Amino acid sequence: MISFPHAKINLGLNILQKRPDGYHNIESLFVPVPWCDILEIIPSEQSSFSQTGIEIPSDGKPNLCVRAYELLQEEYHIPPVSIFLHKVIPIGAGLGGGSSDAAFVLRMLRDLFELALEESDLVAYAAQLGSDCAFFTQDQAQFCFEKGDIFEAFPLDLKGIYMVLVYPDLLISTQEAYRLVRPASAEIPLKEVLQKPRTAWKNTLHNDFERFITPHYPMIAEVKTQLYAQGAFYAAMSGSGSTLFGLFSEEKDLSTAFPTNFSLWQGFL
Repeated sequence: MISFPHAKINLGLNILQKRPDGYHNIESLFVPVPWCDILEIIPSEQSSFSQTGIEIPSDGKPNLCVRAYELLQEEYHIPPVSIFLHKVIPIGAGLGGGSSDAAFVLRMLRDLFELALEESDLVAYAAQLGSDCAFFTQDQAQFCFEKGDIFEAFPLDLKGIYMVLVYPDLLISTQEAYRLVRPASAEIPLKEVLQKPRTAWKNTLHNDFERFITPHYPMIAEVKTQLYAQGAFYAAMSGSGSTLFGLFSEEKDLSTAFPTNFSLWQGFL
């Protein structure tokens, strides 16, 4: 069985306050983007995990895909599998690639072994693997709040919008990003901002990480400026990572607009 775990962007991200448990309360709109990894799972006599493409830095723990398998194996005693991941989505980029891979392992194992898992069960398992994993159990835009692990549907239609994603070959860890940030209440609730005309987003829709991270990584501001110079009606960082996205009213080919060591994805939503 093969699937294509997709990336996401954060359309607006307010970091509201630090919680007693050390996490932060946030609000953001997560939007799926078809920049995808490739994931294959097949039954096997012995469980294994292999990976090609972009190298995944080790944190001393099993890969999230393996942890997702172990979560269901412990509960449902599913047979061994071989998991193969070809990594395309940049790492430390604010695109949720690792979380997506883990959530898609859960989805694939459910289907492969016909497990009696409701959507709510899948969400609960995904939440054990990471705050944003639950988002990737579905393929639609969702508003997230609390520590970024509670989601609800949000009626925002971006069909026909052309998007350019730019990863400037710069890894920013989530831990580093939150270390730099200073939480504050939002002047205008994000839901209210998102309901304004798109022409107003440039001045009203913000990712709070930007103003704290950009002084340390000026390349981020340079890429954002270039996206606006190319005609984007809105541009911003995605999540806590270094990827920036530009939204355009019409198709744009920016394949030669940035240095060759940058990674780009562009296409219609």
